[in-house]
Order: sequence, then structure tokens, then C-alpha cells
Amino acid sequence: MKRVMLFAVFFAALCGPSQGQEKTLQEKLGYPRDARLLIVHADDLGVTHSVNAASIKALEGGGINSASLMVPCPWFPEIADYAKSHADADFGLHLTLTSERVYYRWGPPRRATRCLRLWMPTDICTTTGQPKTHINPRDVETEIRAQVARALAMGIKPTHLDSHQKPALPNQQGFVRSNLARRTRKSSSRAYPRNWFAEFPFSKKTVGANDVVIDQVITVEPDLAPESGNDFYSDALNHLQPGVTEFVIHLAYADDEMKAATRERATWGAEWRQRDFNFFSSAEFQRLLRDNKIHLITWREIGRVMHADAKRRNSRWTVQLRR
Repeated sequence: MKRVMLFAVFFAALCGPSQGQEKTLQEKLGYPRDARLLIVHADDLGVTHSVNAASIKALEGGGINSASLMVPCPWFPEIADYAKSHADADFGLHLTLTSERVYYRWGPPRRATRCLRLWMPTDICTTTGQPKTHINPRDVETEIRAQVARALAMGIKPTHLDSHQKPALPNQQGFVRSNLARRTRKSSSRAYPRNWFAEFPFSKKTVGANDVVIDQVITVEPDLAPESGNDFYSDALNHLQPGVTEFVIHLAYADDEMKAATRERATWGAEWRQRDFNFFSSAEFQRLLRDNKIHLITWREIGRVMHADAKRRNSRWTVQLRR
């Protein structure tokens, strides 16, 4: 689903010059400077069994190679068990501060009064994820720490953090990030999409020596006609520029469970997610990768490069500034 705060993606690692010309992220990952690198990332694992089943099928079939899990959701334990038994999978945490569906709801992993304030439907956002009020960053930190702690306790070793919908608070994420790092005695690395600097100019000012800037994130927006989804993805792959790109997609089967959970609106609903699954599970998607010489990479690989370059900072996770 559409997100804003912790977001990530692409292109040149900001780690200091090498001999002569600074290496690009592609080169640090062992590819030529003009390589086209792609992360195919599925959001919202844990929301329903249908999302989990479709995402696992796509992961094992090569349709996706990265995903993030929503700790507060009812089907999180199922995908947590899978993540624990598949330690090499590129799983992150989809930090969640909203429960945007009308009939299908979830809440905080720890029901402290402080956290509950974030989950009141009239306090956080509308069902479209639009922020409606100020949120105390300390409450956000409490909730995020609880989600991370629950994931770690269940055996998940996240390769990255990103955020669900807009209330990920881009203007407050620095406070949360620094406090999380201090309390866990780990520093976190952020990854920024270069094409977001114009919309969120403050984010460019917060890029640090341990952060990475990638080129772009590509995702289907709600105004795209349903019948145009395959053409949208095909065109993006055929015109992919050198650098690092992330596709953010949303998978599920259009079964009775998913239709009931999302029935109040079509956006990011059952049919939407089935279309994403169909395209990225198709032979056509694999052909487009081959024909355009696109190499798949993961956040785990990027994290290794970033952490090697910033070993003295003892970084553990990649934090993504997400739309």
C-alpha cells in the first residue's frame, strides 16, 4: 500500500570517494557501472493468509525476491514461522501505524495506553492513509520498538525496515531512528530514492555518510486503469535505466478471504493484488528481465555493501524512506 516515511532505494552509495571516480552502488555490488539492477519487493505480508500464500508462491517461483512483514496483523505469526525457517530470504519489517481497512482491523502488538493512542481511527488517518493530526514521535518510537522487538523475539532477522502508508512520519523519522539506534546500540542506514528529493526536500538534507541514494521506486498508483497494469510494468522494464530500481508490488489471491477483507474499495484490493501476482509470476516477466539484461538484487546484498563500507558505524538494518 501507499507509504511515506521510512522509504528506500537506489543508485550511488554515499560512502566516500575511491581512487579516482567514486564507485556506484552497482559497482560496489560487483556489476558494471551501467548495469540495470532491480529489487522486486512485495508489501503487506502478514495481512491475510491469502497475501502470505501468494507472496510465498511468488518468492519461491522467482516472481519476487524481497518482501516486508506487518507485525501487528492477524496472519503475521504464519509468515514469521516461514521467515524463521527461511533465514536467507530477504524479509524486512513493514512498520505499521495505521489500520486503514473498514471491516478488517488490526492493532498494536503491545496494548499500552501510549500505543493505543496511535491506533484510534479518528486520530491517525482516513481510510486512504491521509494524516489527520499530529502524532507524538515518542509514541511512534514506542510502537515501532514494540514491533521490532516482537519480530526479533519470533526469530525474524530483518534485512531492512520500511513503512506502511503515510503516517510513517518523514519529518519525525530522524528522531525515531536515532533513539532506536541508541537503545539497541546499533546504528541504522537509510536508503533514499533520488526522485523523492523534489517532493520531500528535507530528506536530502538528512542524508548521512552511512546512507545510500538509489534512483527510483516504481509502483502502481490508484489512478491507473486495471486493464493497464501489465502494460505499465512491461513499459517500466523495457525502459529501465542503469542504476538500482525497486518495484513495490502487492500480492494476494482474489479469493473469498481477500475479497471480504478489502471489499470496501478496490485500491490494493483482492483483484488488484491478483493482477500483480499474475504478472510477476508469468513467463513474460522473466522474458522481459532477460531481454533487457536486468539483474535482480536484494536489500540484503545492499546492506552487506553498506555495512562493509561503514563497519565502524556497526550498522544493522537498512531503513527505507517509503511513499
